[in-house]
Amino acid sequence: MNSFEKLIATMRKLRGPNGCPWDRKQTHKTLLKYLYEEADEVKKAINKRDWKNLEEELGDILLQVLFHSQIAREKGRFTIDNVVKTLTRKLTLRHPHVFGYQKEHKALLKGRSLKTEKDVLASWELLKTIDLRGKRH
Repeated sequence: MNSFEKLIATMRKLRGPNGCPWDRKQTHKTLLKYLYEEADEVKKAINKRDWKNLEEELGDILLQVLFHSQIAREKGRFTIDNVVKTLTRKLTLRHPHVFGYQKEHKALLKGRSLKTEKDVLASWELLKTIDLRGKRH
């Protein structure tokens, strides 16, 4: 079991029948304040250039992602694996200059290629219209 799998198993145990009562009671809504707090802590660590603290605070953000994903899994909505797959697809679709142009990109960009940072930024909103299921919004 790799470290990410161990982390997922830890969250499942915390939310399980013999887990932590506080963790088991949480909902998407009750966790929102912690997501905002942790994002603020990340911002502070970056502004202070406190890289060790940043490492810890990024872990706290990851905890929030895992927590919400576990709650969604319990409700039959999605899993952390779905979150990772969706993010991977989003990153590859929005970076055709790195991962290759698909037919959706060619039609959308009308033959333009993305060679500079300016090209990427100018086309970002357009690239976001490619649906993650392979269709345009």
